[in-house]
Formats: sequence, C-alpha cells, structure tokens
Amino acid sequence: MSKILPPIFHKRKYEILLFAILLHLFIGIGCSDLAFYADVLWPINMFLLGVSSFAVFYEKNKTKRFLKNILSVLVVLLPIYLVFVTPNTTILDLISLVHIAFFTIIFIEILQFLLKPSYINADVVTASACGYLLLIEIGIFCMFFLYNFIPNSFKGIDETNFTTVYLDIVYFCSVCITSIGFGDITPNNHYAKLGTSMMGIAGQFYSVVLVGIMISKYVSHSEIKK
Repeated sequence: MSKILPPIFHKRKYEILLFAILLHLFIGIGCSDLAFYADVLWPINMFLLGVSSFAVFYEKNKTKRFLKNILSVLVVLLPIYLVFVTPNTTILDLISLVHIAFFTIIFIEILQFLLKPSYINADVVTASACGYLLLIEIGIFCMFFLYNFIPNSFKGIDETNFTTVYLDIVYFCSVCITSIGFGDITPNNHYAKLGTSMMGIAGQFYSVVLVGIMISKYVSHSEIKK
C-alpha cells in the first residue's frame, strides 16, 4: 500500500502522521455541530489517519505485508462506509478491533525506528511524538470497544449520542495516559479498571523508555562528533 503514495508521504511520513493524529484527536475543539462532526469530520479524519499511516510500514515478509495491506484497506473503507449508514454496535466494534490492530502495528514500527538510529533528528523527535499519541489512539479504540461490548463499563460518559460518547472516551484516555486523571469519568467494572490501569502503565513506561532512548542517542551522537 505504501508504494502507491506520493513521494512527499515517504519523505515527511512522521510529520504527516503526527498532523493526522492531532487532527483526529482534537479537531472537535473547533466544531460546535456534533452531528456534522459525526457524519462528516469523523469519517474524513479516520480516512486521512489511515492513509497517512501507510508510509510508516517497513515489513518485507510477504505474509505480514499482506495482513497489513488488508488492515490498511479496512481502515480506509470502513470510515467511508459510515458515511452511508447509521453506525450500530456491530460496525463500531469491528472498526475498533481493526484500528486496535492497525495502530498497534504502526506503534511497533515506530518503536523499531526509534531504537535503530544512534542520532537525533527531526524524524526521531516527530516519530516519538507519534508513538505517544498512538498509545492514546490504541487506548481510545480499546475503551470504545469495551464501552460497546460491555454495557455500563464507565461512569460519567455523556451518552446523548455516538459523538458525545466518542469525545468523552478521547478525553478519558488522554487524561489516563498522561496520568492527569481528573476522576469525572471512571471505570465501572473490572475489565474497564484493568484496561485503564494498563493505559496508565503504558503511558508512563513509554515516557521513561523514550527519555532513555533520547539520552542514549544524544550521548552517541556527541561521541561520534568527538
């Protein structure tokens, strides 16, 4: 799939991916019409996020590359499908599972990139930011699946419609992974509690490991210059 993208997507892949993730997570700040957000902005953002992720794929193994291409196609087509139908629990669960798998693969690819080079440049910094935001994305789709699959998994979520639920889950996952935790939305069963705990641990672990990677790269780069 990455071969069909214009060269700019490969040259600026991490910058484009970072922009797409930020747009996906926070474009709701500038939108007061929640119906327009659900019917237009959300599917478009999901489509853009899927396309912007293609260039990050490095896999050379044919079987793994085939599986990634299947996920890529689903990530692009499912949001388009939502434009023409009213979302239901089955479709939303499928979207959640596909995106959990897809973004987990992208996150692993980024980690592998961060561990390889012994220098710091704009790509390394941007990729590290993408990795952190991808953890939030993975958390969002995990919690969204849990919300749809097990009723009453959370307290404090505005259940007016699909959009209010989704935006509340984005907020909840963001404050959990960053360890802010205001407590206005809380897990309500052991599945949600354990999932929330894992998000917090993943966020802290990534931050600690990232600091170690950055320091190691800086030291290596400094020694090479000497």
